[in-house]
Amino acid sequence: MLRFMNSAITAVLGPTNTGKTHLAVERMCAHSSGIMGFPLRLLAREVYDRVVAQKGADRVALVTGEERIVPPDARWYLCTAESMPDHDAAFVALDEAQLGADPERGHVFTDRLLHRRGREETMILGSEALRPLIQSLVPTAEIVGRPRFSRLTYAGAKKISRLPKRSAIVAFSAEEVYAVAEMLRRLRGGAAVVMGALSPRTRNAQVAMFQAGEVDYLVATDAIGMGLNMDVSHVAFASLTKFDGRRSRRLTVAEMAQIAGRAGRHQRDGTFGGVSEEGPGAFTPEEVFAIEEHRFPPLQHLYWRDGKPDLSSLDALIASLEARPSEPGLVAAPEAIDLAVLKRLADESWVRERARGRGVARLWAACGIPDFQKLGLDPHARFVGRVYAYLTEGNGLIPHQWFADGIQRLETVAGDVETLAGRLAAIRTWAYIAQRADWLADPAHWAERTRAIEERLSDALHASLTQRFVDKRTSALIRQIGADSSALPVTIGEQGEVLVEEHVLGRLDGFRFTVSPDARASDKRLLLSAAEKRLGGERHKRGQALVEAEDVAITLDEVAVMWGGHPVAKLAAGQTLARARVVLARDLDCLARPQRDAIQARLDRWLAARLAKEVPALPALAALARDPTVTPALRVVAAALEAGGGMTQRLPLRSAIERLTGEERHRLRRIGVTIGALDLFDPRLLKPSAARWRHALLALAGAAAERSPAGATVLPRGAHGATLAAGFRPLAAQAVRVDLVERVARAAHEARAGKAAFVPDAALATSMGMTPATIERLMAELGFRRVGADGGWVWQGRRPARRPAPSAVQAGGAFAGLAALVGHG
Repeated sequence: MLRFMNSAITAVLGPTNTGKTHLAVERMCAHSSGIMGFPLRLLAREVYDRVVAQKGADRVALVTGEERIVPPDARWYLCTAESMPDHDAAFVALDEAQLGADPERGHVFTDRLLHRRGREETMILGSEALRPLIQSLVPTAEIVGRPRFSRLTYAGAKKISRLPKRSAIVAFSAEEVYAVAEMLRRLRGGAAVVMGALSPRTRNAQVAMFQAGEVDYLVATDAIGMGLNMDVSHVAFASLTKFDGRRSRRLTVAEMAQIAGRAGRHQRDGTFGGVSEEGPGAFTPEEVFAIEEHRFPPLQHLYWRDGKPDLSSLDALIASLEARPSEPGLVAAPEAIDLAVLKRLADESWVRERARGRGVARLWAACGIPDFQKLGLDPHARFVGRVYAYLTEGNGLIPHQWFADGIQRLETVAGDVETLAGRLAAIRTWAYIAQRADWLADPAHWAERTRAIEERLSDALHASLTQRFVDKRTSALIRQIGADSSALPVTIGEQGEVLVEEHVLGRLDGFRFTVSPDARASDKRLLLSAAEKRLGGERHKRGQALVEAEDVAITLDEVAVMWGGHPVAKLAAGQTLARARVVLARDLDCLARPQRDAIQARLDRWLAARLAKEVPALPALAALARDPTVTPALRVVAAALEAGGGMTQRLPLRSAIERLTGEERHRLRRIGVTIGALDLFDPRLLKPSAARWRHALLALAGAAAERSPAGATVLPRGAHGATLAAGFRPLAAQAVRVDLVERVARAAHEARAGKAAFVPDAALATSMGMTPATIERLMAELGFRRVGADGGWVWQGRRPARRPAPSAVQAGGAFAGLAALVGHG
């Protein structure tokens, strides 16, 4: 039984996942006041939230380099090790004290271990490897061993694609973390990402996804080993080598165990392993044995640096920071970034001028600004030098405008993961400055501004990480497929969107499934497979609806047969223009053969009905052209009309037309053909709907022409569709629809009085919109010539010329009046 007494110093040592931190928090809350120091801002925030839930926000403080929440009545402080306050408290605890052996930050933990004490109780939490040094450096401490509650077992090496669910994959650089997360997104739907550089808000949002089961994998740096509690069953090491700020080296066995210990929870066992069976990324048998049995070599030393250096002068400060310890078990800490910056600035004459008296303390405080952005010594030293310059001139405060400009550049949330992470690191620097009450005129305002910016950047970074490394759609599919592929909850939205658990897989347009355009190429096969398994019923239902569809529900778009706004078939050329066929779209191959046959029969009936309604003359003309019982003249005329889609010029057929009998002419009229003065045509084909069908049938035969605008009667010559093939006869600068040309021709022949001169009907030309030049050209085509000064016309008694002759007549007299009326129309 652990006994606590006044002024007791207790070292609680043991492997990860022994509940040491939980024990310390419970002990702290049992005291009237307390301070706990943690290795990570993330962990300090996590415990802060837990204590707030127990004690209330008005009694609990959070103090880190970038964040300071200190209510007036705060009694319990949760801090990073660097930010632990000096004031008196009943309870003091230091978490992960073995970090005293860390070359970069070890001197901070060593100083807290040696000098921070609670009035009633002090707890030092750490690894069992710390035992000999605790016995040597803090001989009055009572050392208590805490066994691990669950068993940790080596599970061998597994490829990333074969890792079990609820696994954490540990990498040692941002690039490696991102690469592993991308691989898991492609293979398993995604992963949450946790790195020490993330803000608590981003980290918590990422972990929440993992804890809620939205993703089954977590990719993290070694920050995961620092007490962050998550529901992890297996820890996989992407590598066993890390860059420690000076060199790349293999992890120590203690570091491996610290990270592997995240697997398991309370009394639930966990496993660990690697992702490669050979090479530097593989565990040795000795390492496996040591981790499973929790047997690690004891730490030989802790790093030390004077925690209260001499501030009497710049040289004295540097000398005290470079002093060597005298106690056994302590070694001088390697030169940290703050000392390197101090020495660099000490070479500046202006710095030495100002670093006197209180200026020394201010300089050392400025050198303590962390290099969150990892800029390197020179750029960071220049930034610190500028801050120090402001602190030692004028009113001794950082200018409002400079600070405002610095954070304004970081307020945008646009950009990729790397850009947002860079801005987040930068705002942490400004937040650190804002926490210094004597550096700014209104530090509370700027602390709130930087906090708000950090929160916005954190939310944006979480969203960007999720977008980049988590495909919730794929993740949902993998979970469902892993359970029962036949039970995929696929639903079809009103707009044809195919969904699984509200995640859009793609769209079902008619019978064609199209993967969502935002899906990555690597996911398309999975999405197609998932959708195909569950869309059979919906497609069958749609196929039956097509079989039962009314004719009006099926339409033609060029040569595509449309149903419900989607192509289901296309027209194909037959033996004749009027015997076109329907060919089902390949999208319908997904249907069973009997249903496809039923749809084919339905569309065949639809086509026959539409041809009979829209182009009734064409089947009859095709029959006449191949009827051996009729005269050759009639067959020639019928064949020419069929080939032209129900329209053809008269002049090339002059001989055949002259040989037609009266009965044969009457037979053509019964079919619907008008034998005009210039053209032969079926006027019904000039209606918009019939014109679309005629155009489609001609396109199948390779004789498609430009379609004229629907409802047009007169077009400018050369305009779209102003051709004989489209039903318009070019005349002068215009093109007139052939049925209107025939009306003018008949009116002209009815108005003439034998061989006497006559004047054309001006009202008829006006209503058609023809110009004088067009009428003049038409009259010439019809076999008339103009005579006399009054503009009269006479019949020349000849057929229209094979090739229209240029007009030499001029408008005048009576014809001028016609021109005026035409212009008015």
